[in-house]
Amino acid sequence: MKKVQQGFTLIELMIVIAIIGILAAVALPAYQDYTVRARVSEGLTLATDAKALVGTSSATAPELLAAATAFNAQAGGAGAVSKYVSGMAIDGVTGVITITYDAANVGGGIGTNNTLALTPYVATAAGGATTFTALDVALTPATAVTGSIDWACASDANGVATARGFTGMTAGTLEARFAPSECR
Repeated sequence: MKKVQQGFTLIELMIVIAIIGILAAVALPAYQDYTVRARVSEGLTLATDAKALVGTSSATAPELLAAATAFNAQAGGAGAVSKYVSGMAIDGVTGVITITYDAANVGGGIGTNNTLALTPYVATAAGGATTFTALDVALTPATAVTGSIDWACASDANGVATARGFTGMTAGTLEARFAPSECR
């Protein structure tokens, strides 16, 4: 009579537990970074109104300054705030939008490295190629460049924007791993 094995041996159970532990060690940090990126993306959504304001109020440098001053005075001088965004400001000369995140609510250990910068550029087509000119340069009477506004987003790195032809942008301080892909 042959004896039939019932259940698992101790070594088989230990191997399964080790595999689950390895998977958890890899998955948990990736999930935490994903959670922080999702919270950071709220700031980009909140910046939509500021981007529209810069786009509609940038015909002249004084108009941009007036619009930025009015926007920055909102929410007790914080510009725009939400659960994850502690402040947002528009630079009255360059049109750069700086989003400052609430490190305590965003989590992930972002600490004081908690800003993203959105730099406006005027897109012009010359000879079939699109070139980008910084908004503050486009507003000077000597250059007087016109065209649609495009935005470069930068964390502590700006590889994506640089690869797309945006140069000289304002950099943020948020680590690239926490930033949305457009801002890395």
